[in-house]
Amino acid sequence: MRAFVITGPGQAEVADVPPPVAGPGEVVVGIERVGVCGTDVAFFTGEMPFLHDGNARYPMRIGHEWMGTVLSVGSSQDEGWLGQRVTGDTMLGCRKCVRCESGRQHLCDARLEVGVRGGKDGALAEQVCVPTTSLFALPEIVDATAGALVEPAGNAWRSVQAANLHAGSRVLIVGPGTIGLLAALFARADGVEVHLLGRSERSLTFARSLGFAEAWTQETLPDLPFDAVINASTSGDVPARAVELVEPGRRVVYVGLAGSDSEVDSRALVFKDLTAVGILSGSPGTMQTIAAFADGSVDPRPLVAATVGLGEIGAILAGVRPRGASAAPKFHVDPRLP
Repeated sequence: MRAFVITGPGQAEVADVPPPVAGPGEVVVGIERVGVCGTDVAFFTGEMPFLHDGNARYPMRIGHEWMGTVLSVGSSQDEGWLGQRVTGDTMLGCRKCVRCESGRQHLCDARLEVGVRGGKDGALAEQVCVPTTSLFALPEIVDATAGALVEPAGNAWRSVQAANLHAGSRVLIVGPGTIGLLAALFARADGVEVHLLGRSERSLTFARSLGFAEAWTQETLPDLPFDAVINASTSGDVPARAVELVEPGRRVVYVGLAGSDSEVDSRALVFKDLTAVGILSGSPGTMQTIAAFADGSVDPRPLVAATVGLGEIGAILAGVRPRGASAAPKFHVDPRLP
């Protein structure tokens, strides 16, 4: 089968590789759609920390935001999955430790991460093999585009939940990229007043096109009391800035990862009596995200700028936007295309 393989920093190819074979408790999924995210870019550039701490190495096959249809199963008890449209959890815990047994497999020290950690092949290929324990069935109303957005949207859903918001609350979301905009969509669905803070006029203009009129730059941000600040940016100065902007006694949520060290003064947290929450994974929010997509309360599909084939991934990872792409932040791949 065809798969996208990163062979070194800035080097990648579409290669012919052996198709996966499902073992007991596993399925092979025919991939229909995959999202490309910042983690994938970091692997392509060589900047991803996992490449330097031994949790990942080249050559590697990326792709952890996906959906597809189950083609084969590894054991008779799993035959109910055949033909099912599915997406899957990125985090594959050992299922034996205290964290896994308590539903925190995304924090398992021994976890594999599809297309990310521990050599587990990702979904930027015609097929991927995953355990049945990681699968989530997709209702027919959730199409391929939305299905491949479940994983990042789970992060956004958890971020909004962690912010402890309610109808009439006011939230500031820093970073109007995919996660930030998904968080904005979930918050708006809950009746929250959403403000977005960004640096790129293109991203802010796109946010306004989704109905988020309160989209600001640092220079135009109004002096308002924010009940929560969600940091979905990759800027190292934002974590501390989030503490400055949030109302005392409220919450700051960190879901974006800076490319370099960022600092938060714990004294500022204490003096403002704040709660700070970190969000690592969308895993615990997968079912709720699928439900929101299915009932129409959140439609993530406008966030996809273009859908391309395997042969165009390298250019996207290098920062080249495909011709005809919209101003949306997310790119999708259909491995069935050239």
